[in-house]
Amino acid sequence: MFGPRDPRVRGWFLLDSYLPTFILTVIYLLSIWLGNKYMKNRPALSLRGILTFYNLGITLLSAYMLVELILSSWEGGYNLQCQNLDSAGEGDIRVAKVLWWYYFSKLVEFLDTIFFVLRKKTSQITFLHVYHHASMFNIWWCVLNWIPCGQSFFGPTLNSFIHILMYSYYGLSVFPSMHKYLWWKKYLTQAQLVQFVLTITHTLSAVVKPCGFPFGCLIFQSSYMMTLVILFLNFYVQTYRRKPAKKEMQEQPAGKEVKNGLPKAPFIAANGVTNKKVQ
Repeated sequence: MFGPRDPRVRGWFLLDSYLPTFILTVIYLLSIWLGNKYMKNRPALSLRGILTFYNLGITLLSAYMLVELILSSWEGGYNLQCQNLDSAGEGDIRVAKVLWWYYFSKLVEFLDTIFFVLRKKTSQITFLHVYHHASMFNIWWCVLNWIPCGQSFFGPTLNSFIHILMYSYYGLSVFPSMHKYLWWKKYLTQAQLVQFVLTITHTLSAVVKPCGFPFGCLIFQSSYMMTLVILFLNFYVQTYRRKPAKKEMQEQPAGKEVKNGLPKAPFIAANGVTNKKVQ
């Protein structure tokens, strides 16, 4: 469907064969199933120190990828509407190197789910969560082998920015003293939805005005991003629109503090970190 692989990425770690990516994905899925069985009758782990280090590491990696993608695409003179795979010379190689780190980061982010398992936050291990993590790692193996630069740069640039905000939030949520400042969780989901829509728009712009980027890849990417829009929109509606704010305020007992029209109820932040009500 996509034609021959790009020779510029031959020999890069994990790319020559699909087998390692497939095996790592299977291990990820088995770890969820076996981990939940193992933790069933055991106390949840805290992991505060590990979570702090992990979220800081992902935030810094995302910041590096964001800056490097902007600089490398600028160096290559990338066209925002449509950019082919081989006209920017060294700029294309620089973009491909950053996108390899983006692919590798999807493997590292499997730990998001493992932390949920170890902290016994099984309600957070939804179909959306597992589908998103597993599919991204596999899809980006394909991207790096066939379309490692050009039009492929845009989505990861947006996603790296979103991940700076998201993993900063997760990292801050580890500390109880910060909980009262973390009122912006739902806006992260809104930002993710905007990201998906912008990526679809950017992808389809290369269909409207072709520049030599593989047509099949554009259609596949747009279709996949649509599944994320549907799933994330469903998550947003179920999480934030299920009960009108007015009804929640009416149900709030007298004397309870209300902020932004919502009661100060506990909620799961991420990585298995629970935000408890701040007195």
